[in-house]
Amino acid sequence: MTDIAIANNPAEHRYEARIGGELAGYCEYNLLSEAIMFTHTEVLEAFEGKGVGSALARHVLDEARTDGKHVIPVCQFIAGYIRKHRDYADLVRPDVQRAFKI
Repeated sequence: MTDIAIANNPAEHRYEARIGGELAGYCEYNLLSEAIMFTHTEVLEAFEGKGVGSALARHVLDEARTDGKHVIPVCQFIAGYIRKHRDYADLVRPDVQRAFKI
């Protein structure tokens, strides 16, 4: 498996995934008082199929849990990841779950 380093870049409002120091993908967000809204996730074409998107999703959701933040998955990739990995569904409030079909 490829080593994927993920770090928060608050100035850009995104988490960035890097492989060998090169940007491989990112997950954009808006930070709210009690929640984090994930708005877009993108994996750069050269890095597709290397698990970058899943690594980003796991990382951002684990960090939201650690920070005690609810998740608003506007990004369809993050919403889909939560649908497939039900252990993250508790991060999404029930009213928001209905809105995003979680």
